[in-house]
Amino acid sequence: MDGSAFDILILGAGPAGISAALTARARGRSVAVLGSDPMRSALARAERIDNYPGLSGMSGWDMLAAMLGDLERQGIPRITGRATAVMPFHGRFMVSAERDVYEAGALILAAGTQQAARPYPGETKLLGRGVSYCATCDGMLYRGRRVAVLGLSAGSEADRDFLKSIGCQVLYFTGTQAKNIEIQGEEKVTGLWVNGEEYAVDGVFVLRDAVAADVLLPGLDMSDGHITVGPDMATSVPGVFAAGDCTGRPYQIARAVGQGNIAALAADRYVKEHEK
Repeated sequence: MDGSAFDILILGAGPAGISAALTARARGRSVAVLGSDPMRSALARAERIDNYPGLSGMSGWDMLAAMLGDLERQGIPRITGRATAVMPFHGRFMVSAERDVYEAGALILAAGTQQAARPYPGETKLLGRGVSYCATCDGMLYRGRRVAVLGLSAGSEADRDFLKSIGCQVLYFTGTQAKNIEIQGEEKVTGLWVNGEEYAVDGVFVLRDAVAADVLLPGLDMSDGHITVGPDMATSVPGVFAAGDCTGRPYQIARAVGQGNIAALAADRYVKEHEK
């Protein structure tokens, strides 16, 4: 998919995101769901769900497959990818995901507890100045140069191999190796500390399954690693709403589905108020 424009774009393909998408479509909105492979989600790995009304006794994967089937039946696009940046632009939002950019009038953040991952020291300060979240987007900037890849996601080995194929000198650290990390540099990245050892590099690719919400969207209010929302699931950024586990405990499917519904109704009102 080469990038498209929607009334509402939902980041996260779990119960909260699916619920939001179905509600937005019921309100007549163009909507899409952007998220990572659902097979890697916590719900997909759950052996048995016994506390969701009407569907108790199902495996997590069977429940998620049923929800994803509803998206397909409604013709709602599901984009497999990882959002790496959100940019407000003339009253709308531009969302960068891998090689594509998507546009939306409102956003709903529903990426679960992965959004609570915290940046390493130096990561936020040097983002865009040697720190990148996307090898395919920024790899060519480092052709012939030495870079570090922090492989914290399932697809990071492929990104490592891509960087090597375009001529980068790659230092690769897996999730188990990537402890006590600090990214060095003032105006740009100059090095990386890993477990007390320093490596001179020109760039650092931090490859997580999800980017922390307040790094993805600067200015987003957080509390204890969760997105702060009001009764209508509105965040501190106008036009951005959040639902599900990323908003805090309890981490329950029923809560996530209900919040997704509320967020979509609020996003629909926001889009309607800002339509020209």
